[in-house]
Amino acid sequence: MNSFGQNFRITIFGESHGEALGVVIDGVPAGIALGVDDFAADLARRRGGGGAGTTPRREADTPEIVSGLFNGHTTGAPLTIMFRNSNTRSGDYANLVDHPRPSHADLVAARKFQGHNDPRGGGHFSGRVTLGLVAAGVVAKKMLPPGITISSEIVEIGGCREPERFEQIIAEAMSDGDSVGGVITGRAAGVQAGLGEPFFDSVESLAAHLLFSIPAVKGVEFGRGFESARLRGSQNNDPIVDANGATASNNDGGINGGITNGNDITFRVAIKPTASISRPQETFNFALQRVAPLSIIGRHDACIALRAAVVVEAALAIALADLNIIR
Repeated sequence: MNSFGQNFRITIFGESHGEALGVVIDGVPAGIALGVDDFAADLARRRGGGGAGTTPRREADTPEIVSGLFNGHTTGAPLTIMFRNSNTRSGDYANLVDHPRPSHADLVAARKFQGHNDPRGGGHFSGRVTLGLVAAGVVAKKMLPPGITISSEIVEIGGCREPERFEQIIAEAMSDGDSVGGVITGRAAGVQAGLGEPFFDSVESLAAHLLFSIPAVKGVEFGRGFESARLRGSQNNDPIVDANGATASNNDGGINGGITNGNDITFRVAIKPTASISRPQETFNFALQRVAPLSIIGRHDACIALRAAVVVEAALAIALADLNIIR
């Protein structure tokens, strides 16, 4: 399904080259001050066409709030936020119906929906659909208790952890007609203890569900994550140092038993290299019924991680908003 959440519920709609796309948010309390300008900063971070390594496709990404708002405040009714598509070049994707991109959703989408899926720009599988997530994240942040801050940072690109080399690594991949992946860290500070439920509605379960919904995300870990599997308990445990539950370290990433413990929530997200590359690839052509070279045209990111950090923040904000309303 295209919906997530129990009490702060979002439904994503639209396609990359359709008329519009966006999000419907149910469960927003009445009386929250909201306007188009509130979305500007986060949408600008997600927008392409502004730097090396991002797609040259330029869209205004102006939010149209079409329901749930009156006189600058939310009404309590479902909030619908829509974005028009205006800069599309759908012909760039015509050959991909018979010659699907490797590691992309072209083939699986056609099989799941019996060929009725929209293949233009990846359709509903496109990273452009994350506009709705970012918009919902803006609303979610407004609903969180005062003092909670959510941040992210790109800490690795193309296997390199030296930020001063990121631009060079992306440029080299682009010159080869190729792409690179990256790793993003996220943090939520000021989160109170007690959010989350054991097992199925744990903080990790809900946040990871949303994070894995972001196209190109292939790994999520909390705290020291996979590194903790290589440690002893004496090395990984977070000793409690006062009656408020503060700990000497934060290897568990602010979560115990699926419930926030008052420390910062910390996590890492792995973003795979963009599947759409211009470098020729040998992959099956269904029209020819044999493997044949494919060179992908169109406008694509050389490094998706560059625009994904704000989407990662939005995903965590949405999960926390849902948990805060439940509580």
